[in-house]
Amino acid sequence: MSAAEPRPTAPLEEPLSSNDPGLVDDLAERIHTRVLTGEYAVGTWLRQEALAAEFGVSRTPVREALRKLQAARVVDVLPHRGALVRAPTATDIREAYLIRGELEGLAAEMAVARIDEQQLRRLRDAEEAFRQAMPALKKAAKAGGVEAIAGGPWDAANLEFHRSIVDAAGIGRLGPMVADLRKTFPRNLSWAALAEEPSLLEDNLTQHARIRAAIERRDAVAARRWTTDHCRRTGELVADWFERHYAADDETGGGAEDRTAKRRQALIRP
Repeated sequence: MSAAEPRPTAPLEEPLSSNDPGLVDDLAERIHTRVLTGEYAVGTWLRQEALAAEFGVSRTPVREALRKLQAARVVDVLPHRGALVRAPTATDIREAYLIRGELEGLAAEMAVARIDEQQLRRLRDAEEAFRQAMPALKKAAKAGGVEAIAGGPWDAANLEFHRSIVDAAGIGRLGPMVADLRKTFPRNLSWAALAEEPSLLEDNLTQHARIRAAIERRDAVAARRWTTDHCRRTGELVADWFERHYAADDETGGGAEDRTAKRRQALIRP
């Protein structure tokens, strides 16, 4: 397993108090974002010294940021070792998608009555961008492991499709709630599960088309049903993929480092 190495980055403007909550929150968010995109992959050691140098701050706010991420189950902080980027469990994955399905299903239902032509165009454009990105995703998945396929145009197009529906619903609190659920585990796991079998990607496209069509024809019942079903299906696919590639259960024993190391080996298989 590798440690996060210092690299050029825009330094943060550190306030007088190095443990200022605003600075700590900002650091935690930036580190978490890199975990979600796979830049800090599962099984990577995050060293306080390296992170402090990378972000241009002292070790104190880095230490507090890592504690926040440990509370959020993003990393495991081990004494005298550093912070280890942790893998999710299949239960984490299923629960996140289950709740997302209900929230995004509600968004689709509400969007039927509120979406305008400009928002419909945004939805159609996102669907088409997702379709156009599929060949690149398939190529990336074939060329490398899980860590290579997050953050591509397919990810942006898929995110835009779902966000356009949530935004069209016109419920202010809904967007942040869905965004928080998306932070439950690295996004590259979703693409790994779908890209393992090309037919799954085609099915995902079909599901998007059904959701868009239901919203276009102002069918609130169908829009909610298809959206909820889409999220649940994806969640089950991702959880199933994870279980097949990492069969060991957390209850089989071993420390956090051992479990995460085994999962990392599963996740980097080509």
